[in-house]
Amino acid sequence: MEQAHSLLLNEEACSQLREPQRAEFVFEWLRFLKKLLPVTDRADVKQKQKRLVEQLTTVLTSSPGPPTRWLLAHCLALVHRVGDSLTSSLTVDRCNDIIRSKDDSPSFLPTRLAAVACLGVLYEQLGRLLINSFKETVTNLLKAVKSAESQGRCEIMLCIEKILKGLGISAVSCHRDIYKAARTCLTDRSMAVRCAAAKCLLELQREAVFLWSTELENVATLCFRAFEGSNYDVRVAVSKLLGTLLASALEPRQAIAPRPGSKRNSLEEVMELLSTGFLRGGAGFLRAGGDMLKRTSSVSRAVRVGITQTCVVFVSILGGTWLETHFSSFLALLMEWVSHSRATQCPADAVSSRRCVSFILRATLGTLLGEKAQIAAAKEICQTISKQKRIVDAALHEGNTETRVSPVDVAASQHVLVCALLELGSLLQDLSSTAAPLLQDTSIGMIDTVISVLLHPNASARLAAAWCLRCVAVAMPAQVAVLLDRCAERLNAMKSCPEAVAGYSAAIAALLGASQLCSLGIPHSKSKVVMTLAEDLLRSAAQNSRISIQRTQAGCLLLSALSTLGPTVVEHHLPRMLLLWKCAFPLSVRDVESELRRGDFFTWQVTLEGRSGALCAMKSFVVHCKDLLTDDVISRLLPLVSCAVALLNQLPSLAKSYGNQIKSAANVFRLRVYEILTLLQPQTYEECFGTVLKQLLSDLTGPENTACSELNLLPPLCYSQDLALLDLGLQDIDQHYIEEQVQGGGSGGGTLEYDPFTIFQKAKDVPAPLPTASALTVAAVQLFGVIFPHLGIQRRAQIMEQFCEFVRQLKGVRQQTVQIHVTAAFCCTLKCLASSRMELGPEEVQRPALSLLVGALEGSNPLLRCMAAEGLARLVKVLNDPSFTVSLTFMSFDKLKTARDAITRTGHTLALCTVYRYMGGINSSQYLSACVGVLFTLSQDSTSPEVQMWALHALSMVVDLAGPLYHSHLEASFTLVLRLLLSTPHTHVEVQQSLGRCLNALITSMGPDLQGDGAGVSSVRTSCLVGCAVMQDSPDCLVQAQAIACLQQLHMFAPRFVNLANLVPSLCEILLDHSVLINLCSSYLSLRRAVVACLRQLAQREAVEVSEHAVALVKELPRRDNTQLDVTIKEVGLDGALFSLLDRESDPQLCRDIQETLVHTMSSAAEGKLAHWLKLCKDVLSASADSTAAASVETQQEEDGDRYDDSSAFHAKPESSGPFNNLRWSTRVFSMECVCRIIAQCEHGDPAHFNMALAQEQRLHESADFLVLHLADLIRMAFMAATDHSDQLRLAGLQTLLVIIRKFSTVPEPEFPGHVILEQYQANVGAALRPAFSVDAPPDVTAKACQVCSAWIASGVISDLRDLRRVHQLLASSLTKVQMGKDVPSHLYNESSFTMESLAVLKAWAEVYITAVQSSGQKESPGTHPQQQSEEAGAAGPTGAGLLKLVQADLATLSRLWLAALQDLALLTLPPQYSNQLPSTGGSFYTAETVEQARPHYSSAWATILHATALWLNSTGFIMVDEGPANLSRPVTPTSMGQSTSLSSVKSPEDINTDRLHLILGISVEFLCSPHSGDQMEDINSCLQALQALLEVPWPRSKVGNDQALSVELLSVLHRLLVTRESPSIQLAVLELVRQVVCAAQEHVKEKRHSAEVDDGAAEKETVPEFGEGRDTGGLVPGKSLVFGALELCFCTLVRKLPQLSPKLAGTATGWGGQTCSLSNTDCRLVTSALAILSELPSICSPEGSVSVLPTVLYLLLGVTREVVKVSVGAESGQLVPGVLQALRTVLTSPMSRAEKSRGAWTDLLRCALHTLLEFWSEDEMEPGVDEVTMLTALTIFELYASADVTTAEPLQTRCIQIFRASLESKDPVVLSRSYQLLASLFQDPSAVARPFILALGSRLLSQLEGVEKSRPQSPAELQAVQDGIRALEALVFAADETHRPQLVAVLLPLLISLLLDENALASAPAASRLLHESALRDLMRIGPQHSAVFKSLMASAPHMKARLEAAVKGNQESINTKTPAHQVIHKNTPSIQLKINFL
Repeated sequence: MEQAHSLLLNEEACSQLREPQRAEFVFEWLRFLKKLLPVTDRADVKQKQKRLVEQLTTVLTSSPGPPTRWLLAHCLALVHRVGDSLTSSLTVDRCNDIIRSKDDSPSFLPTRLAAVACLGVLYEQLGRLLINSFKETVTNLLKAVKSAESQGRCEIMLCIEKILKGLGISAVSCHRDIYKAARTCLTDRSMAVRCAAAKCLLELQREAVFLWSTELENVATLCFRAFEGSNYDVRVAVSKLLGTLLASALEPRQAIAPRPGSKRNSLEEVMELLSTGFLRGGAGFLRAGGDMLKRTSSVSRAVRVGITQTCVVFVSILGGTWLETHFSSFLALLMEWVSHSRATQCPADAVSSRRCVSFILRATLGTLLGEKAQIAAAKEICQTISKQKRIVDAALHEGNTETRVSPVDVAASQHVLVCALLELGSLLQDLSSTAAPLLQDTSIGMIDTVISVLLHPNASARLAAAWCLRCVAVAMPAQVAVLLDRCAERLNAMKSCPEAVAGYSAAIAALLGASQLCSLGIPHSKSKVVMTLAEDLLRSAAQNSRISIQRTQAGCLLLSALSTLGPTVVEHHLPRMLLLWKCAFPLSVRDVESELRRGDFFTWQVTLEGRSGALCAMKSFVVHCKDLLTDDVISRLLPLVSCAVALLNQLPSLAKSYGNQIKSAANVFRLRVYEILTLLQPQTYEECFGTVLKQLLSDLTGPENTACSELNLLPPLCYSQDLALLDLGLQDIDQHYIEEQVQGGGSGGGTLEYDPFTIFQKAKDVPAPLPTASALTVAAVQLFGVIFPHLGIQRRAQIMEQFCEFVRQLKGVRQQTVQIHVTAAFCCTLKCLASSRMELGPEEVQRPALSLLVGALEGSNPLLRCMAAEGLARLVKVLNDPSFTVSLTFMSFDKLKTARDAITRTGHTLALCTVYRYMGGINSSQYLSACVGVLFTLSQDSTSPEVQMWALHALSMVVDLAGPLYHSHLEASFTLVLRLLLSTPHTHVEVQQSLGRCLNALITSMGPDLQGDGAGVSSVRTSCLVGCAVMQDSPDCLVQAQAIACLQQLHMFAPRFVNLANLVPSLCEILLDHSVLINLCSSYLSLRRAVVACLRQLAQREAVEVSEHAVALVKELPRRDNTQLDVTIKEVGLDGALFSLLDRESDPQLCRDIQETLVHTMSSAAEGKLAHWLKLCKDVLSASADSTAAASVETQQEEDGDRYDDSSAFHAKPESSGPFNNLRWSTRVFSMECVCRIIAQCEHGDPAHFNMALAQEQRLHESADFLVLHLADLIRMAFMAATDHSDQLRLAGLQTLLVIIRKFSTVPEPEFPGHVILEQYQANVGAALRPAFSVDAPPDVTAKACQVCSAWIASGVISDLRDLRRVHQLLASSLTKVQMGKDVPSHLYNESSFTMESLAVLKAWAEVYITAVQSSGQKESPGTHPQQQSEEAGAAGPTGAGLLKLVQADLATLSRLWLAALQDLALLTLPPQYSNQLPSTGGSFYTAETVEQARPHYSSAWATILHATALWLNSTGFIMVDEGPANLSRPVTPTSMGQSTSLSSVKSPEDINTDRLHLILGISVEFLCSPHSGDQMEDINSCLQALQALLEVPWPRSKVGNDQALSVELLSVLHRLLVTRESPSIQLAVLELVRQVVCAAQEHVKEKRHSAEVDDGAAEKETVPEFGEGRDTGGLVPGKSLVFGALELCFCTLVRKLPQLSPKLAGTATGWGGQTCSLSNTDCRLVTSALAILSELPSICSPEGSVSVLPTVLYLLLGVTREVVKVSVGAESGQLVPGVLQALRTVLTSPMSRAEKSRGAWTDLLRCALHTLLEFWSEDEMEPGVDEVTMLTALTIFELYASADVTTAEPLQTRCIQIFRASLESKDPVVLSRSYQLLASLFQDPSAVARPFILALGSRLLSQLEGVEKSRPQSPAELQAVQDGIRALEALVFAADETHRPQLVAVLLPLLISLLLDENALASAPAASRLLHESALRDLMRIGPQHSAVFKSLMASAPHMKARLEAAVKGNQESINTKTPAHQVIHKNTPSIQLKINFL
């Protein structure tokens, strides 16, 4: 293919290829040429032009395929445009000659078509250069069109369109001729020709004014005829044409010369034209007249749907502003359509017409208008409703018969009302809470208006009004309860009016349905009201025969709707419901027969209605309350169902007795029976099978059942991908609401009046239930599928034979209907069999089953064939018999070989690929080869496009099913697909679509192999890209969608081979430039979905490139194409254009994809383009409903502008309104979510984003942007959102504000040191919060605002107490509301909303209190921000005592409320088996009925409340203070714990405190044990901090200490937490808690020991039990021992951080040989905490117990010591040393070591430990890097604190002395210094330990110090060593007896004098020597006076010493005023040393 990339065609390479490859080669050359020509130098092109034209002409005459001819035409035109254009006329002549040629052979047709295509593009590109030959060409084409076949006609129309586009006004002379030709083609039998003609006329009308002036009426009639029998594409094209003409007629784009008598068209006249078509169709006068006489409707559904789309196009072109201005008259005219008798001749027609009008309203109002304009439109609709209601009232109440309105008008009014009410409802749902002004506007009285329609005499109007009320409730949840009350009240008052009963009951049911969509729910009391109403209606139904039916229906409807509230509500009413259902049915089945002898028509009608309603209520109960469906309830339902089934038998005799009058009631009854039976388990009603089956067979095959609702019945039973074969992609187009009518048979679509019981369904759109007959068939099929698997084998065989017999015997339409029904029933059976893993049965069942499916497979209905193929796949799965599968495939192969008709071939083709669908795919290569061979052959059968389409579809399925097995066929398949793509005519769009699916499957099958570099892979990849290019150029939208999907797959597997520079602009053009007129140009939703899905994938990987390519597209586009993209992408980038698109789209999947695309783009580019994204979000947020109305489209186009019909959302906007206009609230909510995402993203980026000083500094050096610089914008956006009309936006704004406060509260303000940056925004935050605390604010908004409030107060931003009070006041107002308690009910929302709000308030207060306590606790330390305090605040800042003082005022109330909330939580966390112990009225903040809804609210708030409560108890020290009731309406102190209040009053303070302690402990332990607490780290932290706060207080500590079982349980929970949570903060908190628990136990043991010593006399001392664990035996029981639990926990901590401690983990016998890992700071803290706990454990044991535990403690201590002294533990391990040594000291000083019973054992164990410690030296003598200092210190601690029995034992003592002696020899001054310090400690010890050390080491110490005079210290470390040596010698001197001390002083003083320097030496001596001199002098001056006698005698005996000393003293005196005393320096050095020995 590389050889194709040249300017001239490589003919040599081309000639060597075979025919198929040659076509591909030529196509690739043309593709390259198209890209190359525009960028090639003009001279080069001219040079080679002649040869190039020859080559292109050769291609032209060699029968090119459609894609090639379009490319060829483009290249030929480009050559002439870029090169020499003079020769173009020769090319035109050549093309004309080809068209004139008489050769009619099929082989010449492609050449002729190519010539036509070339002419079109030549004229389009060269325009007026070809003006001379223009007339001749057009004449030639128009002549050719008369004799051309369909492809030719289509191509000629497209060619003329291009000619018109190229020549513009110059073509005026041929306009009339073209018009005549196009007229004929517009009603052509070929749909492609109609589309082409519509496009041609659309281009013609730009310049041909007569089309939309004088000829307008004729063109309109012509278009109506074009709609007759049209397909979707034709309707889109023609509606676009007619809509454009009508818009031009109404508002001309150019001036028309006025003609006599002519006037400008008015809206009425234009709509009259459409009205004519809508009501009378496109027929001529004679036929229309005949139809009028026969009173039949001649208007086909296709015409009405086409006109509907036309109307939408017409309004869209005129734009939003026009619609806003003219809406009143437009609405009136539309309503005339739907009220006309011709539009509503039969119910199905009426439904169809209403749907059309509803669609027009929805597509225009919902898309073109902003929120403000929508509110105005809603008011207009309200006035229309009022007007219609007045007409009806006049008709019903006017006494004078002459002025009465005719019944026809009343009937017509219902249709107007339905359309108006449904649109009003949709508008309200769109507007949501922004529609509040509508309700407040008393001038229109919207609610009153809608409610008044509930009394309309027609059911459809009443139901529409009920649905509209439901929409009000969904939009504004506060209205649900209000409307329920109002309707219930009116219903009670007007029980005797049939319309009122029906209307108000429907409204109540609809409102109950709405409550499912309202998160805040409705008050529980409303369900009681509804239940009472229903009961009352059903019981009183028989009292007045005039309204019996209405009351019965109403009662059942209310019961059905009640079930939607869920099991928690229904369980309270279930007994009454069961009773009411029971009353509807006879007592037994026998009574059913006796009923027949009684009653008349009316009685039976009421009875059937009552029973149908009861069954429907039962069905609703089963669907919505599965939890209540216990065996007992089922056993009570089954007798009623049995009676209903028994009545089925009697229905035929009833029909005989009362005729057709009873038939509809009987049908509804059968439907309800089928529905309830389908939901119940078939085993429960087996005895009824006979009756049910008989009735089912009658419904499926009976003669009276003529309704075949195949479109509702079959698609669910087909495989979803097979439906692509049927052109049923209704869900993939925007107009599916109306388009389904065209294919939907006679019903015209569903509507509410067909089944009023659907009004309470949980759906956003109005339900559209099917007519009863259709619904009955669907229900019968489903029930048959459920029952059949439970029948006996014989019965199954018999039924299947019956089915086959029916299909064989019947003929015509009835045969088709029955075949569809019975096949569907059997397919449904197979589905049920497969899902329940049951068997079909033996041969006698299988044979007829297979016969039935094969018969359907060869049926004429394609949908039936699809279902049969899926049925075969399921049959194969159910039978699971390989031999059967093989025989089935052989049968299909045989049929395909012999059959010649398309139907048989298509069916069996599909069967081939479906057989293995559910068998794990195709795993036989032999079968695969055979299958592929057959499918290859069929897919090339160009005589039958249908067979081609099915074969290619089957091939794509086979590729998927075969998986890797298909790889051997890949190359051939790619070749085939590409060949077909290049040769298939574009009129066969369905084949191209199948080819697209096939290519997609092949790409998926190749997968990542597409990245390969081999020749084979490269050619396959090229084939893929060429195939995608062919499909991208297709005029069909679905084929384009396939191309995009294929490119998306390619990008996933081989991204470097997909050229984004081409792909992205093409996607953007489709999405943003062509999606005009409510996306009518890319009207296929599937195309937009494909584009956005592709963009989403691209944005995930290459977001920046995607944005750049999109913007580059705008620059490259010629100006004429820029009308759309220029405004969007140039101004706001692709991201802004996507925001606009998001606002306009309504498809949920598409919206999700757009949002994800934006999120991906933002996540990769937000930091780099921060200003762009924030501005974009701000612009989106600012484009609110308050801005000006949607701008209209500019009507004056540029001369050659071809996109004048762009949607208003992208057109010229008022200058002030920013780039967006009137965006919906949902889009603005998403923009706020984006802001939060941006903040979160910046958090992981540069720290300067949250540091103003750093950001400003970096801004100076680089052009970076930082979030903190945009803080004002962030606050502004949050404020705008938080104060909006939309509740959802308010929530989003408050959430954003919360995020801002959390992220920026600590950012300092560089210009004002000591202040934070957020301080300047206090007013904004306060203003944003205030509306959320208003009386009418919804609870969820208030709850979120409380969260923001607490975060704001707790952040410490507010520096002034007065400012703090303002925000505090908001919280205080909420607290007042909470204090009222749930006894003051909210009449608007569910009780759980009170729970939510109350707990949010309490949580907010708790957070504030926690902050106040913590900050006031830290007030001693210097604050982060010094602040100016008011007098009130005192010394502490507002975040300290000032804030605490504020909270203190409400603390009495708060503490009670917090405890109440915690008690509620405790009750709610009880296991289900204790549910009967819960209070019947509920808790303090929840009611019994709303337990389940309340749980989530408690789970989000409890941890903070628990922490606050613990802090409050900590502050009171558990001392009870009687604070009075604190304004509570009732006591909520949680002392009763579920008991009666009277008992709580007699509880003592001790009991109350114990309850409180156990409440907090219980909640904490329950939560910490919960396996679900994985993600709740904050809650775990709060919980642990609460427990810590509790255990800081003596009283709870004593309680915990007293209760060993509690302590052990707490430790086991903490142990689990330690093991399962890696968070360091949690692990530290756990160890702190363990320490507190051990401390509590320690205190308890001490207390008991002390009590025993005080209480017991000396005589009884021997009998006193030993307190502490272990008792007399020393045994510690795991699971019951506190010491053992603590030991486990500490061991776990130590071993996780130092695995070397465990012999198993370290892999050595001692466990101390493993590799040491580095420990972090946190690890060191954890180890230190664990050691501290460990060292305390012996003290809480009995003496025997301590002996048991001591070896473990010593082993771990020494093990850690061993690891600590290794330098490799890490730099941080220096923190460990003090902890280890402190723990060692604690163990050695334990009282147990001196206790009588344990002293001996302790001595032995401690000796062992000392021995182990001493062994470290012998092991580590050669090991470098050991911390000798720490080991010496540990040894010293042993010597000082262990008993003499331990340390004086030999050879331990000798070894210790040796070690110290060795240390004195150390060359390291640090070691030497430490040795001296430790010796000083030892020498000072009064015990006998010091003596041996003094004797052994004293002389050595002296000799070392005497040597100092000769080698003076040179460094500070050496100086320190000498000074420490002198201290040690001094200690030795003072340790001696008084008698010997003078002798030693006499040794010390000369030594000190020897360290002095003379005056000369001092000046030049190093710093260390000088400092030593000064130190020695100070020591002499201190010691000398103490021993004056010795000093004097020494001075006397040694004059040289005296002289030296005097000189030093004199020198010191002289320098004392000029020098800083050196002792300060020494003093500075000492702390570091002192700190090291602070454990001694």
